[in-house]
Amino acid sequence: MSWLKSIFREIFGLFVDDGSFAIAILVWLVLLWLVLPSLPIPAAWHGVMLFVGLMAILIESVLRRDRQEET
Repeated sequence: MSWLKSIFREIFGLFVDDGSFAIAILVWLVLLWLVLPSLPIPAAWHGVMLFVGLMAILIESVLRRDRQEET
């Protein structure tokens, strides 16, 4: 049975390398989905907010990974 768990872990690792990175993206998407309709801003800015948030998450993830590899 451990071989089945190992296979599942490998397949999961193909799609999700960093769990906190994936969770942060999902949280950002849900937050925007819930909050953006109630904000009085033009719809054109919704994409900008999505992009900026995702870039911030990506930069934080890269910096965190770089700090981990230095030690």
